[in-house]
Amino acid sequence: MEKDKQVLKPNGGYPMHTFQDVQDVFYEYIQNPKDRENIAKAYRFAEEKHRNQIRKSGEPYIHHLIEVAYILASYQAGPATLIAGLLHDVVEDTDVTVEDIKKMFGGDVANLVDSLTKIQRLKLSHRKAQDFEAEDHRKIFLGMARDIRVIIIKLADRLHNLRTLDALSEERQKAIAQETLDVFAPIAHRLGIFKLKSELEDLSLKYLEPEIYRDISSKLNQKVKNRAKSLNNLKKKIADIIFEANIPFNIEAREKSIYSIYRKIFKKGYHFDEIYDLLALRIITKTEINCYEILGLIHAVYTPLPGRFKDYIAMPKSNMYQSLHTTIVSGDGNIFEVQIRTEEMDEVAETGVAAHWRYKEGSNYNPKQEQKEIEEKLYWFRDFVSMSDEKNVDAKTYIDNLTKDIFEANVYVFTPQGKVIELPNGATPLDFAYKIHSRVGDQAVGALVNGVMVPLNTALKTGEVVEIKTSSSSPGPNEGWLKIAKTSSALSHIRKAIAKKNASLLKDERIAKGRQSLLEMFKERDVDETKMQEMLNSSKVLEHFSFENVEDLYVAVANKTIAPSAVVDFLKLRKKPKIIFNKAFKGNSKSSVIISGAEGIAINLANCCSPIPGDNIVGYISKGKGITIHCVNCPNVAHDKKRLIEAKWNDELSDNLYPLDIVIEASDRPNLLVDIMAAFSQHKVPVNHLDARLHPETLTTTFKAEILVKDAHEYQDIHNVLLNVPSVYEVSRLIH
Repeated sequence: MEKDKQVLKPNGGYPMHTFQDVQDVFYEYIQNPKDRENIAKAYRFAEEKHRNQIRKSGEPYIHHLIEVAYILASYQAGPATLIAGLLHDVVEDTDVTVEDIKKMFGGDVANLVDSLTKIQRLKLSHRKAQDFEAEDHRKIFLGMARDIRVIIIKLADRLHNLRTLDALSEERQKAIAQETLDVFAPIAHRLGIFKLKSELEDLSLKYLEPEIYRDISSKLNQKVKNRAKSLNNLKKKIADIIFEANIPFNIEAREKSIYSIYRKIFKKGYHFDEIYDLLALRIITKTEINCYEILGLIHAVYTPLPGRFKDYIAMPKSNMYQSLHTTIVSGDGNIFEVQIRTEEMDEVAETGVAAHWRYKEGSNYNPKQEQKEIEEKLYWFRDFVSMSDEKNVDAKTYIDNLTKDIFEANVYVFTPQGKVIELPNGATPLDFAYKIHSRVGDQAVGALVNGVMVPLNTALKTGEVVEIKTSSSSPGPNEGWLKIAKTSSALSHIRKAIAKKNASLLKDERIAKGRQSLLEMFKERDVDETKMQEMLNSSKVLEHFSFENVEDLYVAVANKTIAPSAVVDFLKLRKKPKIIFNKAFKGNSKSSVIISGAEGIAINLANCCSPIPGDNIVGYISKGKGITIHCVNCPNVAHDKKRLIEAKWNDELSDNLYPLDIVIEASDRPNLLVDIMAAFSQHKVPVNHLDARLHPETLTTTFKAEILVKDAHEYQDIHNVLLNVPSVYEVSRLIH
């Protein structure tokens, strides 16, 4: 798309093609005369519209479109994709409209060109690398998620632009190269288009780190030269072994890409000489059985390196890659990787998704059906589309989620049927359930990992077999699940389910929920339900909170529009004072808190946020009640800043204990309560009260405890101790 790219001359390593070359390729698989003519018509139309446009190299701009079409034809793209490839800049750079395209070439082509035009209008490559915005990248992904063909065209466009960067400034070269590594190479990798992905990465590295690129290239060339004889001898001996077994095969040598070597050296800490798969032999045969037969023949003669065998046939990668990998020691002591695969596997390994959904004439090709098949075959692509359709997620979060959940996912687990599911580090059975299907996630009640029942918040590890237990009577997603799930796709489903559940909650249920929330608060202040109803039905309360009746007040509390604490505060209801053990004060001070000018005024610590020394505090002036001390971030005083007064802790205090309410979230297990109480006891933290609530749907338990501590430092100590108790995953202070 970027029309100021330099086209390298043939001696630069990339031949310049003509439209006849493109025709020679697509004529091999497109026989329909009408389709052929429409592609030629698109070329003539593009040539006419771009006639006076010249690239910085001096080449006619039409050359870029020919090269994009040639790349697409080499992947056997369909007529609409080829036409869109030739026309992908005509709306952006000429007077042609999308409607014109629709009239001439149909709605399918017009939609493709429209998506590509919207991406191009971002003009990302005209900015410095550091100026790239997450929102821009999100828009690129949004455009590509809606139609797989948009991705393929854009990848072909970017590949040719990278091949022709030499005429640009160094700053522009680096910007385009970095954007390629951030946006386009990860997509090519996930689609399994290995050949294209490797070239994108190598060319990007060439412009981002030219010295490192040249150094690795030089070392690789030298290594190839030094080991060429050894590799050829091994190739001949293996060929003889397979030939004698009368197994059909083809054998070839392969060099590791420069960028993948760079990643191993600079990202994983390898030394160049420690990379064993710099050179590899690739053996192509007919059937899966042939693959395993060849593997057995090789291992019978050559010693394999332990831990280096990988069976991607039985366990394909998420981008559909299949092959057997083994690393062997040759007769002269050199180490080589050997890859064994069928012809179909080799085609998929090189061209990925393009091999599975390449254009097949006469097969009633349907782009929407193709898109659906891709989403069913590639779990990650379904998530990619789902994430891209998420409306209420900011751009940076979207890019972060995409990177974590899809581009960096590296935990491989199995369904009981042997299907591989790829997840990011830290993912749980709940994430696994939603990867299978949203219905499986919503109805999950438990999980078996390697046949053993585990909590839904268990972190999964590569190689584990995961089975989700479901129930149609399951209560479904709840707020607690938001702390268990790690993938954005699962979190999105859970949030939507909770929102739907809340929206469908009957008013009577909301009334009951709000009434119960208030009742708990009133009971803490020795007010029973009858007395509470009487107090809340008063015109004073209803007028203050602007409700016609008490039922509306209950609904507001259930919807969290009004906090129960705001109601009891308005009614000036207070808990029974908590005991503060004042052991020994230095000097004559009798107060834990100092407030200038408040001598003789009663000062109390708030029950809602339980402030302790070390917290930033503020005083709240209550009429007739003195001053109540709150944490500065307590939501219960944020509404009335006029009543706030500066307060600070008395530095002369010594050995005073303060009550503090905390919440402990943990996966349920035997002896959990015993271990938590032991932690308090061993660290001499008094516990005034503790209750526990089991959540059967998640196999987790919530503990609420009132403890006594000297200050925030001591709380932080016990906080860290509790987090180290097995199964405990969250400890926090409770604000009422």
